[in-house]
Amino acid sequence: MGKTLVEIKEALDLKVGKRVTVIANGGRKKTVERSGYLEETYPSVFIVKLDRAQHPVERLSYSYTDVLTQTVKLYLTEEEELQA
Repeated sequence: MGKTLVEIKEALDLKVGKRVTVIANGGRKKTVERSGYLEETYPSVFIVKLDRAQHPVERLSYSYTDVLTQTVKLYLTEEEELQA
């Protein structure tokens, strides 16, 4: 990913609609892994639409600062793309 918030946002802008896996720090030495599609990017946050069959929550949002500080790690999975 990028080394600044702007670079991270620009990189994610190009990946909207792609399948991603998110590994987030869940606190107390826990990590949470979720998979879905990068749905939208905003000036301060990005939205991941989760797979409905696997997760009770439909969408999660993360800030670009989370990616910069490696609290959240994003991995692109080269499977199918979101159909618009």
